[in-house]
Amino acid sequence: MLTVAAALVLAQANPLFRTGVFPIAVWLQEPAMAAKYKAAGFNLYVGLWQGPTEQQLKDLKAAGMPVVCDQNAVGIKHIKDPTIVGWMHGDEPDNAQPLKDPATGKDTWGPCVPPQKIVDEYRALKKADPSRPVMLNLGQGVANDAWYGRGNGAKLSDYETYVKGCDIVSFDVYPIAGLQKPDQIGLVSKGVDRLVKWTGGNKRVWNCLECTDIDGKGKPTPEQVKAEAWSAIIHGSRGLIYFVHQFQPKFDEHALLDDPVMLKAVTDLNAQIQRYALRFSEMEVNSGFGPQVESFATAHGKTITVFAVSLQDHSVKAELHASGRVEEVEEHRTVSVQDGQATETFAPCQVHIYRIQD
Repeated sequence: MLTVAAALVLAQANPLFRTGVFPIAVWLQEPAMAAKYKAAGFNLYVGLWQGPTEQQLKDLKAAGMPVVCDQNAVGIKHIKDPTIVGWMHGDEPDNAQPLKDPATGKDTWGPCVPPQKIVDEYRALKKADPSRPVMLNLGQGVANDAWYGRGNGAKLSDYETYVKGCDIVSFDVYPIAGLQKPDQIGLVSKGVDRLVKWTGGNKRVWNCLECTDIDGKGKPTPEQVKAEAWSAIIHGSRGLIYFVHQFQPKFDEHALLDDPVMLKAVTDLNAQIQRYALRFSEMEVNSGFGPQVESFATAHGKTITVFAVSLQDHSVKAELHASGRVEEVEEHRTVSVQDGQATETFAPCQVHIYRIQD
């Protein structure tokens, strides 16, 4: 076990909570691929298949890739290893759990994991290692009220207890590749809003992102992935986990790496998010935008940075109220402001980032 002093040093060095560094993770990938993900702007692995194993940790250490993983016997053995930066519960305990019918012997589905069980397991994980955060990833029921996969007896209020069983809470919903409903792309930010509310804003909220053709029924465009990411950040997500698998028409564990167009888009997006990571910890101020677009703004001295995204499938015009000089930073252009107001056009799922200086 760690001494109190050693635990404190490890906790302070944890990259999951370092100001100016945004956690951008990939879900359940082979450590042998870590260098490729690192080149694409990923700085974290979440989940290890049947791990952690000694070889998995060795490979991740060699690649300089930290991991959030199960607290199994190997993990506990490596409790002083800084490669492990967090522990995790089993995935999606809020969904119906697989079980075998005792009467027929057939595989079927039972209820979700009781929320209090997650809280009890959290206490056990923290007792074994108080120095690392515990992550809990929940299913689409966080945001999608039409989801039928939670099992008998499940209710929305369960989540108020689930979130007590972690330090970092995440969820996954894939409006396009999973639901085939691009008009419901807003489910991502809806889920983030709910987790922020249920945690009282006192725990880190993350979310998962789609970027592949998961079931062979269609995949999001690079613009939609970017819109989902920035919408989540605007609403309070402070960590992203990309789901990069494809199951149909054939299984591909690392489908993102095999899609040059999407890989470049994700690489560029990850770099863009990291460039502004320090801004997310600054004082929040009025963005200057009305309800036409989703927006978030922070202030550093006399400089305001505004992040805005439209989730519409058509172009929209939005009014930005601002005084002083306004620049669209990523497009390297000055915005024309007249009488304290500017009209900006957003293409479908477009993101704009502005710098306003008095």
